[in-house]
Amino acid sequence: RAIRAVERLRERGILFTITSGRPPKGMKMVIDPLKISEPIAGFNGGMMVRPDFTVIEARTLPADTARKVIGIIRDHKADPWVYNGNDWIVSNAEAPHVAREQWTVKFPPVVGKVDEKLDQVVKITGVSDDLALMKRLEHDLQQALGDTASAALSQPYYVDVTNRDANKGGVVMTLERLLGIPAAQMVTLGDQPNDVLMFRKSGMSIAMGQASAEVQKQATYVSTSCEEEGFANGIEKYVLGDA
Repeated sequence: RAIRAVERLRERGILFTITSGRPPKGMKMVIDPLKISEPIAGFNGGMMVRPDFTVIEARTLPADTARKVIGIIRDHKADPWVYNGNDWIVSNAEAPHVAREQWTVKFPPVVGKVDEKLDQVVKITGVSDDLALMKRLEHDLQQALGDTASAALSQPYYVDVTNRDANKGGVVMTLERLLGIPAAQMVTLGDQPNDVLMFRKSGMSIAMGQASAEVQKQATYVSTSCEEEGFANGIEKYVLGDA
């Protein structure tokens, strides 16, 4: 049903693409069935690629900022992951969420020293199952980084740090420039705190039903949850205008 909803968008002349905190290669399982032909934003906008993963542009973190972020994550007793170019680097392959993330993105991490290679860092993720700690980590990273980088929870157990211009609000503005479509004519859908920035930049926004109350109140409309075909319902009702 989600695939059909995207097909119907194209029949109306409406373009469709995706953005995620994942590496671009980690979105292949969505790119292929949805037959996406527009630019795709990985790493929350840190890397804009074509569907064949050819890089259009990349926004990286300065090495000193990356080193500072890793230190803050470790000080909070969370586990840092570093995405340097196409490499996903972890210090321990058995650490929480590594196996699950590998299953999700469909490629393995490089195991090594996460602070050894910081020349092309597009994203750093702090990981912990202590959800209260993760909220504190998000807050403390935002306070420490100010406007020099972007820090936001992409899942309750992940906080992503990217270049200050590499956030989902920035994705909307980059697509406006690349596609020549005003942000006011764009619709965004999401369910996490890091989706709120793109809600604010786009003309209309739809929060998924499983989103927190804080995220839902930032959106123009709220759809049903992903277990209840929330993506298709949101597209059909609020974009295609189905009764």
